[in-house]
Amino acid sequence: MPIVLPGLALLAWEIAARSGSISRIVCPSLLAIARELGTFAIRSDHLTEAWISLYRALAGFAVAALVGVPLGLALGRSPIAARLVEPLLSATYPIPKIALFPIFVFALGIGSLSKVSLVFLECLYPIVINAAQGARAVNRVVVWSARNMGASPIQILGKVVLPAAAPAVFAGFRVALPVALIVVIITEMIGSADGLGYFVMGALADLRTDRLLAAVVVTAALGWALDGLVVASRTRLIFWERHETYFN
Repeated sequence: MPIVLPGLALLAWEIAARSGSISRIVCPSLLAIARELGTFAIRSDHLTEAWISLYRALAGFAVAALVGVPLGLALGRSPIAARLVEPLLSATYPIPKIALFPIFVFALGIGSLSKVSLVFLECLYPIVINAAQGARAVNRVVVWSARNMGASPIQILGKVVLPAAAPAVFAGFRVALPVALIVVIITEMIGSADGLGYFVMGALADLRTDRLLAAVVVTAALGWALDGLVVASRTRLIFWERHETYFN
């Protein structure tokens, strides 16, 4: 069942490409795209472009996770921290951070640092918000029980609040990680000398839509693999809570 709709869509695409009614620049054949994917897989310089984009996305995401999870837990458990920080989050979250990219380039240069910094900023919000909601949803009876048994605030945070909030934290990770890839590709398209976004712009300049779509497929594969890694990590770490099937 999962392959029926994509299969029909690909079939319709191939029929349109071979009919000649649509320009090959707009609608290249699947064979041409597959050929470019094969070239991408065997050329080390193309694989390097993918690695550069993946490194930037993961670096920004990792820093956002290291900062966002403790901050979110603090917001969820401390009324004072929530009153101080949440208005700032609410005011700045709707701002399209990509509009700040020229400032990042002026301050940090056109290399990886400006892109990693923008990825960090974009990923920080969903991680903080989900971690804060998870921390607030902790059963207060469990917290009271730990406190009555002599647990310190640090022990309560590490052994009660963090495990209870972990499903929400991983939900934030699943939202933030695709955002990291999106931001990296966009920033590389705007201003970069390497990465998948730069590769896409080069293909566009040469009117090689098949090569462009091959890069899109590679990006989709990276996103799918990273999401699978997050889900597998969640299943491994949150062993007391298993995913239920959507339909019985």
